[in-house]
Amino acid sequence: MTQTVLVTGGARGIGKAIAEAFVANGDTVFITTRGAAQVPGCITISADLAEPGAIDHIFKTIEASSHSLDILVANAGISKEQLLIRTEDSEISDLVDINLISNIKLCRNAAKVLMRKRAGSIVLVGSVLGMSGSAGSSVYAATKSALIGLVRSLAREIGPRNVTVNLVTPGYVNTEMTADLPANFKEQVIANTPLNRIAEPAEIAGLVLFLASEKARFITGAILPVDGGLGMGN
Repeated sequence: MTQTVLVTGGARGIGKAIAEAFVANGDTVFITTRGAAQVPGCITISADLAEPGAIDHIFKTIEASSHSLDILVANAGISKEQLLIRTEDSEISDLVDINLISNIKLCRNAAKVLMRKRAGSIVLVGSVLGMSGSAGSSVYAATKSALIGLVRSLAREIGPRNVTVNLVTPGYVNTEMTADLPANFKEQVIANTPLNRIAEPAEIAGLVLFLASEKARFITGAILPVDGGLGMGN
């Protein structure tokens, strides 16, 4: 059965891999991007999630296209590797606005649609750092950790309406966001990862596709790591 999917930050990296996986599955896929990037088979909505009214604009665009949302994948996020004592107020606000507040609003709007349908899935993309932490990532890790409380609470709120809510927590993934990390840092990450490598975006996409499928209808409120064992025990 064809479903309608919204993937935020779907024009590159993990988001692009997720969008492509749903397209290959035969679904109708909307992606958001702050630019005008296109992904074959997807419908692009240009939106800056931190801007007032952006979330409402996204959902109105989907509704106006005569599609009804079935799956939300809240993937968009930004990262800032910097010691907290050197982090400016504006940088804190940017991280919180994109990584946390926009996801809360996306979940709120999606929940309204899915609860009426008494069906559907919400999948958020977090980070292993939301559980393990890392020096230089205090604000980023805090925003990702907050998603755990959001997912577990929302799962309890809308589970009775047959809507699932789950969080995927990748480790380091081979994307544009990690491409600029120092080589010695990447080597250290790989050395601390039992599988001895970083992930490819498609490996994250595979789990997201599963969580949104009928095979995962009894999984909700779960925090599911895809980190090669990097965050084991956290």
